[in-house]
Amino acid sequence: MTEITGKYADFEGLRAQAVALRREGLSLRQIRDRLKVFNNDILNRLVQGEPAPEWTRRPNAKDDLRDRARELRLQGMTYDRIQAELGCSKSSISLWVRDLPKPEPRYTDEERRTLMNAGLARLRASQDEERHETKHRAREAVGTLSDRELFIAGVALYWAEGAKDKAYSRRESLQFINSDPNVITLYLRWLELLEVPRERMRFRVSIHESADVTGAEQFWAELAGVPASAFQRATLKKHNPKTTRKNTAEAYRGCLVIYVTKSTDLYRRVEGTWYGIVLGAGPAA
Repeated sequence: MTEITGKYADFEGLRAQAVALRREGLSLRQIRDRLKVFNNDILNRLVQGEPAPEWTRRPNAKDDLRDRARELRLQGMTYDRIQAELGCSKSSISLWVRDLPKPEPRYTDEERRTLMNAGLARLRASQDEERHETKHRAREAVGTLSDRELFIAGVALYWAEGAKDKAYSRRESLQFINSDPNVITLYLRWLELLEVPRERMRFRVSIHESADVTGAEQFWAELAGVPASAFQRATLKKHNPKTTRKNTAEAYRGCLVIYVTKSTDLYRRVEGTWYGIVLGAGPAA
């Protein structure tokens, strides 16, 4: 800070003059020239606390926004609503209105929760509709499969879910297991394409011992178009008390195992076709 000495020793006298000139509407430059005070530090101290006259203020493009933000805040608007109304940043809004009282909450906690849940419900409904529409368009785009398309689809399905022959365990026969009724339906349709009669199919349910075995056998029998009495004895899975089963709903019906007798040659054709598909698709990029 500049030490007041010499011609500025009568600081209070100079200050009285400077304040009077300031209140008359003079700028700092005019006061400086009038009092011959060319030290900026002392000049600023002489007029400390006295606002600059309005005419010296530079126009600020945000003045109107600031005034409008303060009006909206006094009306009880939140920062988010003011930002949406004016299109300016929250940091600016906070700076402009921080001296104003905080508005009362627009909603109670219970009302906010209700509004939030309603919004989430609308969002989920919109997502469900979009999900359904995407699946519907994809489904309709498939159309009716040709025999060749069905044959290739069935081979790929079997190779993903069916039993495979191993060098250490010869299993050259068709054995398929799945819990999805649509997958089973497609597999049975594929077997029909291959002219495999129901008489050569053996059916068995694999299911947890605590489930409704009889009900599951009846369900799969109706799907396969065979009597439940034709099913082989079910394979029951022992319950492990250390694990928590999640497939306990009423729709749980275990898995259906379908074994085709006298299917050695058919299995070999399936395996050969599968590798033909792999080679036909070419190497991955």
